[in-house]
Amino acid sequence: MAGDQVTLLDFWSSPFGMRVRIALAEKAVEYEYSEQDLWNKGALFLQMNPVHKKIPVLVHDGKPLCESLIIVQYIDEVWKDKAPLLSSDPCERAQSRFWADFVDKKLYELGKKICTTKGEDQEAAKKDFIDSLKLLEGELGDKPYFGGETLGYVDVALLPFYCWFYAYETIGNFNIEADCPKLIAYCKRCLEKESVSKSLKDPQKVYDFVVMLRKKFGLD
Repeated sequence: MAGDQVTLLDFWSSPFGMRVRIALAEKAVEYEYSEQDLWNKGALFLQMNPVHKKIPVLVHDGKPLCESLIIVQYIDEVWKDKAPLLSSDPCERAQSRFWADFVDKKLYELGKKICTTKGEDQEAAKKDFIDSLKLLEGELGDKPYFGGETLGYVDVALLPFYCWFYAYETIGNFNIEADCPKLIAYCKRCLEKESVSKSLKDPQKVYDFVVMLRKKFGLD
């Protein structure tokens, strides 16, 4: 919509921020990007998200919106002139929200465990992580995207984690593609879309960032 003022308060490596970037790119929304310092949060950021104090925050015409999946739904509802990310069918919409929630509860938490634990705890996290990806593989089936023929809500929720896979694999010493070839093929196919490739970050840089965090918190 012409005249919109849109600002994204974000941190470069955040998979949650990448979701919002993909959604904005899919909807061809122009926005200002504002990189945040997570260790020294600025006044504007704290003012815009005083409850959770987390990124990303989308500021649309002065109004802040928080939590990445809620922001993606908002983008889908407000910028309707482009292809929808969520189906118009209530049941399909509910299913999409279920799988996006699954990504948050499983992939993010298990990936974090892989990066922050050792020994048996890490092994258990790796197994649960692969099991979770296999469930997603089953849901994807032979479809190009989770919602069917076009990139949709579940894809936007999941794809940012693809650039974190290298960090998980290197730190956890395992190979995701060996267990989930179809899911990795899907991720690579989605990277051919400019909205995805320009929103995701270099896996090596993400890995370097995770290594830095591990040192910072005394894990290495």
